[in-house]
Formats: sequence, structure tokens, C-alpha cells
Amino acid sequence: MNLFPRNEHTVDRALRVVVGLVALSLVFVGPQTLWGLVGIVPLATGLLGSCPIYTLLGTGTCPVKAKS
Repeated sequence: MNLFPRNEHTVDRALRVVVGLVALSLVFVGPQTLWGLVGIVPLATGLLGSCPIYTLLGTGTCPVKAKS
């Protein structure tokens, strides 16, 4: 069993990183709210290339099939 199976497409990963960085910026600029820390989740999943929800649902956006 792979702990972090790759299940995100490159575009999906890039969007997650951008959304995560934008959300994290809310901690430092703009409304300066701690809700921006929620951006850690999409940033981490984007950098790792693995989404735990995709793993639980047995789906993903990555076109590469896992070796069996």
C-alpha cells in the first residue's frame, strides 16, 4: 500500500498550489484572518500530488494508472 499515491493531474496540482498560496496570503495581507491557514491543505496536497479524499473515494484526476 502506497502512503501517498499520485492521484492528481498536473493542472489539478497547479491549481491547488495557487489556491493554497492565495488563501495563505490572507493571513498576512488583506483581512489578515487566521482562516487563511486553511490554504495549507490545498497547498500540501498540490505539492505532494496526492489527495486523501481522492484516495478514500478510489478516484483521481491523474491519467497514470497505478502498477498492480
